[in-house]
Amino acid sequence: MIIDSHCHLDDERFADDLDEVLQRAAKAGVERFIIPGADPLTLPRAVEIAERYEAVFFAVGVHPYDARNYDRKVLERYIGHEKCVAVGECGLDYYRLPEKRDEIESQKRIQKEIFIEQIELAKDYEKPLIVHIRDAGADSLGILKEYAGRRGGVLHCYNADRQLLSLAERNFYFGIGGVLTFKNARKLIEVYPSIAQSRLLVETDAPYLTPHPYRGKRNEPAYCRIILRKMAELSSLREDEMERICLDNTRRLFGLRL
Repeated sequence: MIIDSHCHLDDERFADDLDEVLQRAAKAGVERFIIPGADPLTLPRAVEIAERYEAVFFAVGVHPYDARNYDRKVLERYIGHEKCVAVGECGLDYYRLPEKRDEIESQKRIQKEIFIEQIELAKDYEKPLIVHIRDAGADSLGILKEYAGRRGGVLHCYNADRQLLSLAERNFYFGIGGVLTFKNARKLIEVYPSIAQSRLLVETDAPYLTPHPYRGKRNEPAYCRIILRKMAELSSLREDEMERICLDNTRRLFGLRL
């Protein structure tokens, strides 16, 4: 069994054919799915999908780009749901910042505050974190080392930042997605062997970051198989061995009893 540990099934691009998407995934051996929370405004849709499909779980959280929409009361409304497995995706993303210096600092400050708020929420409810980091490795590392709880979490779409590898000692896992199959993924391929197999998860981030050879098309959970095959190759393992490792790791992190 494969668990897609990060897929946005609540995205509008799946609105018309979600049944077919899940059927294709099942044929590829992908039988469980976790929808990360990106915005409180779309959270009800994720909950609705999780309630409709036994195989789907969800997390509550706010993406750093939507940090201003954070409302703890909204997240708490759903965090006790039997199918809520984590808090996130939360974190820091400095890729698209304003041009003016004062606006840059203001946006960074807001992202940091809301990141810490969600870490505290995860600790209060004993949930793992789903963490989004882009061009913000040092600040993210500092915050996680200071605030993260014992449940740890996963660095979603791990970006090959070596300084973040130290978080494995704090019960953090590393989500590997379609980027590993890209022709320009040299840095991630170089860093990948430094990640302990006991810390690897597979994810698609569907509908984003579609793996080769389907780049340019909508990503979907069935493509976990492609990513897993590349992971097995780089780990010098059989594909079924890599599948078992990722399954065990995902179940352990999110407390899934399947």
